[in-house]
Amino acid sequence: MLRVLKRLLETGAVLAVAREMDKAVVVRDGRSGQSTRTAIVDRVVAETLALKDWITCRTLDDPNARISRDNITSQGRAALKKLINKDRETNGMAEAPAVFDGKPVGLVSSPTTKSETRRMRYNLGESPLTGLSRRREKDGRPFLRDELVTAGERLREDFELAQMGKNQPGDWDQYLVASDADRIEPELGAAGARNRVRLALADLGPGLGDVILRCCCFLEWLETAERELGWSARSGKIVLRIALERLRRHFEERYGKHGPLIG
Repeated sequence: MLRVLKRLLETGAVLAVAREMDKAVVVRDGRSGQSTRTAIVDRVVAETLALKDWITCRTLDDPNARISRDNITSQGRAALKKLINKDRETNGMAEAPAVFDGKPVGLVSSPTTKSETRRMRYNLGESPLTGLSRRREKDGRPFLRDELVTAGERLREDFELAQMGKNQPGDWDQYLVASDADRIEPELGAAGARNRVRLALADLGPGLGDVILRCCCFLEWLETAERELGWSARSGKIVLRIALERLRRHFEERYGKHGPLIG
């Protein structure tokens, strides 16, 4: 539930539940009007969230609506705060809280050199990609196209589904080199998610894989990633865009234009 509530806290995010489906999806509406799927949720989880009053339905005034669109409630935000703190205590982390509605409440771990684990701040309502997607080029075009943001979100969802950010070695080089991963058969659930992350990072390789891992999975802001990777200031956003383009192509070539299926 922690994963789902985090996603629902993002700006423009709703939980969409169709009557005849056994799965629900979290989607986030972008400024261009395009919706990005950020999570797939078992229907029983969605129903549990509703029973706890952690989400509220926006279509209650239309009993014939086939799809309900649910928002996180104040109770849901309070529950998320408690879950983050509990997760922090469980993992022995007591420093560098994350920003929750402007108040520090939790944290996220990210890889640094070898076995070190660094604590960092981030805003749960906005990821580095959504922040960059609002930036504009000189000609008015968005710095990141919607399909690039979607590619990054797909990788992040698999990363979180596989819980690859917990109890993992700080050295991620093993995931950034080609290996027998290319011959791994598709799987469902956490195992499948883990394999998809490994395949993507191996395809990207060192450099591109490093910045994708930090900004998309561990939610590092570019300034932090540049410093940790030893890059010059403001170079990270260009490398990240190149990496996202490569990631988008990887997903499309391997799973099709609308793949991979998360979950």
